[in-house]
Amino acid sequence: MKNFDGFDLHCVLNRSLARMKYTIPTPIQAKAIPVALKGRDILGSAQTGTGKTAAFAIPLVEALLNDERKCALVMTPTRELGKQIMEIMHKLIGRNSGIKTAFLIGGEPMSKQYAQLRHRPRLIVGTPGRINDHVERRNLPLDQIHFLVLDETDRMLDMGFSIQIDKIVKHIPNDLQTLLFSATMPKNIIKMADKYQNNPKRIAIGSSINVAENIDQKIVKLNQEKKYDVLMKELASRQGSVIIFVKTKRNADKLARKLKCDDYHADAIHGDLKQNRREKVIKAYRSKAFRILVATDVISRGLDVPHVAHVINYDLPQVPEDYIHRIGRTARAGAKGASLCLITPQDGRKWHAIEQMLYPRKHGTKQKFLR
Repeated sequence: MKNFDGFDLHCVLNRSLARMKYTIPTPIQAKAIPVALKGRDILGSAQTGTGKTAAFAIPLVEALLNDERKCALVMTPTRELGKQIMEIMHKLIGRNSGIKTAFLIGGEPMSKQYAQLRHRPRLIVGTPGRINDHVERRNLPLDQIHFLVLDETDRMLDMGFSIQIDKIVKHIPNDLQTLLFSATMPKNIIKMADKYQNNPKRIAIGSSINVAENIDQKIVKLNQEKKYDVLMKELASRQGSVIIFVKTKRNADKLARKLKCDDYHADAIHGDLKQNRREKVIKAYRSKAFRILVATDVISRGLDVPHVAHVINYDLPQVPEDYIHRIGRTARAGAKGASLCLITPQDGRKWHAIEQMLYPRKHGTKQKFLR
């Protein structure tokens, strides 16, 4: 498969792809799209930044364009990822297709979302918690859903959404095509696939725990009191946009304020911010209104900003797999990027778990701490 023309897609979709300058499918797209177009279920995994969203969005939109009776539901773990998916869907659908949509996430008024649902949308994107709220209030009938996508399924289960997902799927007819994508494939994901899917095609592109080759990784082992000083030196020596990941919401605000006091253009984003504020911060960061975004793991999946040059782990993630998703915010779509981890003696177990995940057959070498 050399280009999208070989998929024999609807003319509306072909025009949208041309407008979006989508010409050559990525490996996950080349493998997943033909299978999905045949109506088969997919159990898929691929590294972040490989074009996974379009791999399910293109066959989903094709199904809606070809059959006016069909409706689709996409569930995703976070608002940011949901917004990114919805933006791509709207671009693919085009302005004149007549396909109505609804975006159902927490942090926004139920009344606004109910207004969208009254127009009988054929495409619904949202987070499981808010989707289930509408289902329980009988705002959202699911008896016409024929196409279901569960994106970043491992993250949704980590966030405790399994009960809501079960409740939602029970309201959907059995005659259903389900595409399930997950960065990792632990036993609970396989069990979920067995429950929701019918003989799914397993598609895996590379290893879900491998770091992209175009990311230059660096670690600095140091004592806690040296962290900020080392961060200052690293920022001064690096060019381009930066995301700094920290562990808590409070630390995100605190570090952003400290950076501003030291004349760096920085802002913070975390789960306590209202949705409109989060959107403003991300929009400003995309437009390069400021250089440094200090974030919690709320955006470790879903933020797609091409110009991110560096990811700095000021604090290590609680879950080893989140390391992959954090540094995957750089080096998007084949670009080059760099990552830095600041590791204190208290981080020993966390870093060991990350090393075991990345290099299961190797033993981490001992390194001296910067004092």
